[in-house]
Amino acid sequence: MPRFAICNETYGDWPLDDALADIKAAGYDGVEIAPFTLKSDPRELTEKEALKIGERVRSHGLDVAGLHWLLVRPEGMHLTTPDDAVRARTALFVQHLARLCAAMGGSVMVWGSPKQRNLTEGENYDEAAERAADVLRSVCEVAGPLGVTLALEPLGPKETNFLTTAAETIEMIKRVAHPACRLHLDVKAMSSEPRPIVDIVRDCRDYTAHFHANDPNLRGPGQGEVDFPPIAHVLQQTGYDGWVSVEVFDYTPDAPTIARQSMQVLRQSFSGN
Repeated sequence: MPRFAICNETYGDWPLDDALADIKAAGYDGVEIAPFTLKSDPRELTEKEALKIGERVRSHGLDVAGLHWLLVRPEGMHLTTPDDAVRARTALFVQHLARLCAAMGGSVMVWGSPKQRNLTEGENYDEAAERAADVLRSVCEVAGPLGVTLALEPLGPKETNFLTTAAETIEMIKRVAHPACRLHLDVKAMSSEPRPIVDIVRDCRDYTAHFHANDPNLRGPGQGEVDFPPIAHVLQQTGYDGWVSVEVFDYTPDAPTIARQSMQVLRQSFSGN
């Protein structure tokens, strides 16, 4: 059975230790961290501070699954831009995040950030893809030796115009050609594809390193129209043993309720009950 985590921004402005205590009480094994929730500019977060954050997480009986929402702050980062200086700055920043992730004890970084990868109108796709691959490869060259995997997240066309399907993202992974570059799958995002989610999960089994449990209604697993048990079944069937992390975008009614409702669905879905 996979290990279960929840994203820390679900808890809004809760003090970190209070959030960690509730995450543990709700039955989770770990927490997935958005760097901007620790410092508004994560460039100011040191590896020593990250090490202490990891220790705080483990003091609550949890592990750090990894990082996500990598490029929310600071502004000015971009993956595909023709601006060499911006891409270089982006690569250096995410390399820094990889070091922080490793210091915390995390093993995966989810690269979503749709606005920071969009192509401009009329831009040549292959040229942009090569630029992106160069950035991603340079990050992997730092992350890989630290035991951190960079997991690329396909996002639907309402959010971005680059890497909008699992198949397109796998082609990018092949361009990067580094063992630390793999795939992240998200239920909400997969719902935008014409193919059944279970088929996508099954076909991507050799690339998938991380998984987000949620629903296209922006709430937790089982709290919308998507039937989660078949997804859990195919994950188990394909031998997935990474993290299954709850990521929501609708924070109502409150974090403790979201955490517990989601955990109930995860346990029932993966136990077959």
